Amino acid sequence: MPETDVALLTDAARHAGEIAKKYFQNDPSVTDKPGGAGPVTEADLAVNAMLESSLRLERTDYGWLSEETEDNAARLTTKRQFVIDPIDGTRAFINHSKDWAHALAVVEDGVVMSAVVYLPMHDLMFAATKGGGATVNDVPIKVTQAGLEGATVLGAKPNFDARFWKDGIVPDVERVFRSSLAYRLCLVAQGRFDGMLTLRPSWEWDIAAGALIIEEAGGTVSDQHGAPLKFNNSHPQVPGVLAAGQTLHAALAARLEQQPANT
Repeated sequence: MPETDVALLTDAARHAGEIAKKYFQNDPSVTDKPGGAGPVTEADLAVNAMLESSLRLERTDYGWLSEETEDNAARLTTKRQFVIDPIDGTRAFINHSKDWAHALAVVEDGVVMSAVVYLPMHDLMFAATKGGGATVNDVPIKVTQAGLEGATVLGAKPNFDARFWKDGIVPDVERVFRSSLAYRLCLVAQGRFDGMLTLRPSWEWDIAAGALIIEEAGGTVSDQHGAPLKFNNSHPQVPGVLAAGQTLHAALAARLEQQPANT
C-alpha cells in the first residue's frame, strides 16, 4: 500500500493512463449524458471503474466524488474524500487531441491536501501536497510573476466578452485555449502561461487537483469573485475559477464585473 496519498494518486493515474490509451484514437463508443452534461466514452467509464475500486480499497474511510459516478450524500459525512475526473477533456479525447488528463485529488475539511494531474499522451505527471510544493515529473514548478500587460491567459473565448468586464473594457491580454480545465491550471502552475479563468459554474472534479498544484507553485486561485475555493460541497460546483500569480490574479479580479455569469 502506498504510504502517502500523493503516491497512491500517482500510481492510480499511471494505471488510468494505460487504460485510456487503449481506447484513444480507436473510436471508443460515445454517449451523451442527460441534461446536456456533455459526452462520455467507454474509456471514461473504464477508467472510473478502475479508480473507484482501487482507490476505495486502499482508503476505505474516504468519501467518493467523481464525474462518472452517481453522487451520494454519504461523502458529506466523511472527513476525507477522493475528488476524481477520470478523463478531463473528453471532447479532446474524442477528437484525437492529446490534451486530456486524469485529475485526482484528496480533500480534507474542504481543502485539497494531495493532487495529481496526469497527461498520458504527453507523459506529464503534475503533483502537489499541501505545504510540500508542486512538481511536474518530479521537477519543482513555479508560476510566473507577470502583471496584466502582455499576460497570456488561458480561457474560452466567451470569457472575454465585454459584458464580464468593468466598463466593458476587456484586459489587453493574449488569450489561449486548452480543452482540459485541469491541464489549464497546471500550465499556469508550470509557468508556461500566466493565468487562467473560467466564468461559469465549475465542477469540483475539474478543478480540485489543479487548484492545489497552482497554490503549491506559488500562485493564487479563487472563484471568479475572489473568494477562496472550498470543496466537498453538497452541490459540487464553485462559481467560476481565476488562477494566476498574485499580481496578475489581483489585477484580473479587480477588472471583472461582479455579477452572475453563465459562460
